[in-house]
Amino acid sequence: MFQKEIHLKAVLFDMDGVLFNSMPYHAEAWHKVMLAHGLNLSREEAYLHEGRTGAGTINIVSQRQLGREATPEEIENIYHEKSEEFNKFPEPEPMPGAWELLQKIKNAGLTPMVVTGSGQRSLLDRLEHNFPGMFHRELMVTAFDVKHGKPNPEPYLMALEKGGFEANEAVVIENAPLGVQAGVAAGIFTIAVNTGPLNNKVLQDAGANALYPSMQALCEEWETFTNSLA
Repeated sequence: MFQKEIHLKAVLFDMDGVLFNSMPYHAEAWHKVMLAHGLNLSREEAYLHEGRTGAGTINIVSQRQLGREATPEEIENIYHEKSEEFNKFPEPEPMPGAWELLQKIKNAGLTPMVVTGSGQRSLLDRLEHNFPGMFHRELMVTAFDVKHGKPNPEPYLMALEKGGFEANEAVVIENAPLGVQAGVAAGIFTIAVNTGPLNNKVLQDAGANALYPSMQALCEEWETFTNSLA
């Protein structure tokens, strides 16, 4: 149970599976490229690793299957190929409900921020196009900024520092168990939206303070949620 009193000033959004419906593409790209390198990563398991750095995901599979960490060259090659494979797919659509929720957040005077383990420049570059005026580069935390990906709390702690916020002045919106763990470990009230194939229990076991079945459902319940914080 979350004990802190929240004085909401900022909303920290994960990107893949929260702002963009991009996780099916990531899962397929990881599965295909790992297989080409003789490694096994199922599409569903890719959702469990969502939020890690690419190097972190590759190392976990390499240690499991080969009994060693991947070399820097292997990591570079696999992640480059995975990015190329991801970029072959059509542009992922914005997640239904995300734009409407962002408008509510902006109209309430709150600061929206992006905190993602992704280094996919194609998506990062589309944030302004799909969500105009909502996010500012200097307030983003991406794979290029952090040493430790989710579930380490570093990405969310860095976001608080960049925005000048305390943990009890923000909420996190995540769709991935590792992201939920990272938000909770940073001491921030963390909302899970289950936009993928995982069982709700996986997100609940990760420590989610609230759970919604979609971004649309969260958008519809946003006023009720924020009123409950008062």
